[in-house]
Amino acid sequence: MSASTDPAAEAATLDEHDVREYLKENGDFLKKNPDLLDYLHISHASGSAVSLVEKQVSVLRERNVEMRRRLNTLTANARDNDALYERTRGLVLGLLEAQSRDALCATFNRSMAEDFDVEHASIVLFGDPSASTETCRIESHEHATAEIGTLLRSRKAMCGALRPEELAFLFPAAPSLGSAAVMPLYRDREMGFIAVGSADAQRYDSAMGTVFLHHLADVIVRLLPALDRAGL
Repeated sequence: MSASTDPAAEAATLDEHDVREYLKENGDFLKKNPDLLDYLHISHASGSAVSLVEKQVSVLRERNVEMRRRLNTLTANARDNDALYERTRGLVLGLLEAQSRDALCATFNRSMAEDFDVEHASIVLFGDPSASTETCRIESHEHATAEIGTLLRSRKAMCGALRPEELAFLFPAAPSLGSAAVMPLYRDREMGFIAVGSADAQRYDSAMGTVFLHHLADVIVRLLPALDRAGL
């Protein structure tokens, strides 16, 4: 005959789940019983045992290192954003001060090369090609549409590896590039486009942000009509 089971003894029996739940519900248990910390040990990766206090210190140290890494990353990003803002501000002010389409194009090209370290930049305005100058390239809308119509149709920035004939039209002096980004100049009508290119196939890809190009295009399309009306 088997021994009878004592209900009281069963109720008093605790398993790991019960202990875990109890500690979760009583987070100050070890604070009230600090002497138990000397009896709790956790296996270390090296095989040796460390006390709970040592383990906590190790975990906090690792968290501190990770937090410093994140802080350094945020600080570096903030510095980069500040520098980008200052360069963008300088470019926008230069464009606002332009007294002619030639001056506007020259400001764009100079800033792309000197301030933004862009390998190849291009700004093309639509109009009579015979009006082109050394600093301001003019193309007919029909010709541009025939050459890069797919890049202009969406009226949004397009980035990535483009077809050789598209690159040849965008950058006549350096058609063999690895990647490029094109931003149409459009407000109430199509006015042209701006483009940047690189020999690096990964420099301008479809996943890159295009806020800067959109912002720059917004400024240019608001300046061109006044310069056109003035015949400049």
